[in-house]
Amino acid sequence: MLAPPAAGKGTQSARICKLYHIPHISTGDLLRDVCREDTDMGRMIKKQMEIGSLIDDEIMIHLLKERLNKTDCQNGYILDGFPRNKMQAQLYEEMLHDLHKKIDLVILLDLDYETAKNRITGRMLCPNCKHVFNFKIDALKPKVEGVCDICQSKLMKRSDDNEKVFDHRYETYQNETEPLIFYYQDKYPFYKVDSTKSVDVVFMQIKQILERNMI
Repeated sequence: MLAPPAAGKGTQSARICKLYHIPHISTGDLLRDVCREDTDMGRMIKKQMEIGSLIDDEIMIHLLKERLNKTDCQNGYILDGFPRNKMQAQLYEEMLHDLHKKIDLVILLDLDYETAKNRITGRMLCPNCKHVFNFKIDALKPKVEGVCDICQSKLMKRSDDNEKVFDHRYETYQNETEPLIFYYQDKYPFYKVDSTKSVDVVFMQIKQILERNMI
């Protein structure tokens, strides 16, 4: 799943995974889990994430390989937030070859800069079940303000969800990740979904794509 910041990768991935009973693997979540550990690596990753910088490829591949080796990934998964550049894409393909796995398809959630920037300031996350809400978008508002609909945990706002970090992340996306669109279009089934639409409309478009590609 490719997308610029705030395009809805987390929201859509969670819904698809719930429907098909496969894990949603967010590299952002993997990194934030490491950040909570009182280790040199955790502190280093936390510092890089706070300024919106990409994490070293070797670290990402190590964390991702550990996650994909777990039994819940045997029947598929959705990968969210990785790869972010061509080098990572090639490293990921090498890792998949070693694990006897493959890429089935690539989905791009397309979103313009202004819409993405407006979304980012309202995003909130459940630290327990990882569900994403947005208090500025009616369809994504929690039923009870500040409380997760799924597990009733208190919602939190990510420290990197601010305008300064967003601008840096969007520039990084343009420079590093957008070239992946051309890379993947030539190698795998590739689909573009208009992520300015409502959450439900985007979900139905993705669902139709997946159903057409099921064997």
